[in-house]
Amino acid sequence: MIRQLMVLDGVAAIASFRDDGQFVEGHGILPEEQLRALATFAHDYKRIVQGNADQLSMFTQLSGWTPPGGWIVRARGMSVCSVANLVCLVENAEGNLSEVMRELREASRY
Repeated sequence: MIRQLMVLDGVAAIASFRDDGQFVEGHGILPEEQLRALATFAHDYKRIVQGNADQLSMFTQLSGWTPPGGWIVRARGMSVCSVANLVCLVENAEGNLSEVMRELREASRY
């Protein structure tokens, strides 16, 4: 189901996970063990981002912080992007992070 996202420029790997963090599937240049680790990282990071969004909402009394629409961790050569229960590894020089996030958001709906 998520395999079609591999056609996006720069996407090197993609994985999906359940709400409890259980790995569902993964594709790309990483071995399965690393795809599972990527999914675990994304699940844990998603929980951190949700907690931070909840705090921002409480402290600022402004709407729109929660639920978070996704997150990106960007390094020099690669980025990790996630929306809902999908996460992908993107080569920065090859990919467009806005496009990747848009497609992850769309794919998270089915």
